[in-house]
Amino acid sequence: MSHVHVIGAGLAGLAAALSLTTAGRTVTLHEAGPAAGGRCRSYHDRELGLRIDNGNHLLLSGNAAAFGYIEEIGALDRMGGPEQALFPFVDLKTNERWTVRPNRGRIPWWVLSRSRRVPDTRLSDYFGMRKIAKIKDDTVVAESMRRGRLYWRLVEPLALAALNTHPQAGIARLLALVMRETLMRGADFCIPCVPKDCLSDALIDPAIKTLESRGATIRFNTRITGIETVGERVTLLSTTTGPVALGPKDAVVLAVPPWVAADLLPFLVVPTEYQSILNVHFLHDADPKGPLGKTGFLGLLSGKAEWLFAKPRHVSVTISAANELIDEPAAVLAALVWPNVRVALGLPARMDAEMPQFRVVKEKRATFAATAMQEVRRPGADTRLENLSIGGDWTNTGLPATIEGAIRSGRVAANVILAAAIE
Repeated sequence: MSHVHVIGAGLAGLAAALSLTTAGRTVTLHEAGPAAGGRCRSYHDRELGLRIDNGNHLLLSGNAAAFGYIEEIGALDRMGGPEQALFPFVDLKTNERWTVRPNRGRIPWWVLSRSRRVPDTRLSDYFGMRKIAKIKDDTVVAESMRRGRLYWRLVEPLALAALNTHPQAGIARLLALVMRETLMRGADFCIPCVPKDCLSDALIDPAIKTLESRGATIRFNTRITGIETVGERVTLLSTTTGPVALGPKDAVVLAVPPWVAADLLPFLVVPTEYQSILNVHFLHDADPKGPLGKTGFLGLLSGKAEWLFAKPRHVSVTISAANELIDEPAAVLAALVWPNVRVALGLPARMDAEMPQFRVVKEKRATFAATAMQEVRRPGADTRLENLSIGGDWTNTGLPATIEGAIRSGRVAANVILAAAIE
């Protein structure tokens, strides 16, 4: 039986390892850091005195690969959210609040109801939005429909969150697939879901336990420094803890960031432009009966922060496509977004001067830039090496860099190895 070395314990690597162990393969998972999860992980922050996530992630019920993964690791009970499709928003300048509520089924009658759609929008606007789902060329989001209230109050916030690229450059076809698999299929496919506690508790720790129960070996603090080949096969992995020789039937799944993959495989074409994400965590207990109560999150318009999430003993905001802000000092960033949080939560104005303790988490190269120039640089899972495949949300999944894309990529990478073994 072949031995498969999975390099990288982010979601792509974990998904690949799960598929491989399900198929009966012996798996060793190599992770350069001290913990699994990649950009989807949690850690204990000493200053705040609690466990926080390095980022904020929202799943939708139509994310089939993600929920298949969560079910496989036995963590469905660790996810929470509303029982129906609800997307609450607030305009921070006017304090106008509304909730988008799609209906069940493919016929979107919800757009006929003023109480369910974006305020001051017309039926014709929604026909324009539906056209986005059919885009297959390099049209950017900003040119995909008329830029009226529906665009500014729903499409652009969703696009920015999904693509992590400004709509003037982000291509609409990546958003189109997300829309086809969720919003355009009706409410049953776009119910929002978030971890009840933290990312690692719901998505990472149970995966590690599942893999260990299947006999997989997990090697943390083990960086792969080189990949040696003979002909078209990988024969040896150089690591910080010593060389690892591969047998004639052994294989490798490389599930690391694109710049690491390019260093290890110089022939590989990968994305070269990236977008940052900023997350700011504030030590504040959100009122369960307040604006975040029903869903646990709130979309923010007309401010610097874009999404606000309620977490155990703290609230967290996200700023996507944050390249222009990433080098600002943490204190400056916190002071910039706290007034957004205060207004969103309905707190008194005097609290602008009483900002709670905070932690700023910066992901400088969080995702590839979702532009036409970078899209053509996304490689497939298969490579010219017979026993090596690639996984990662930056590979050619057809999706933007999301949890769903990462998990799909890991499954595909595992299937490439399994298919090659059969042949």
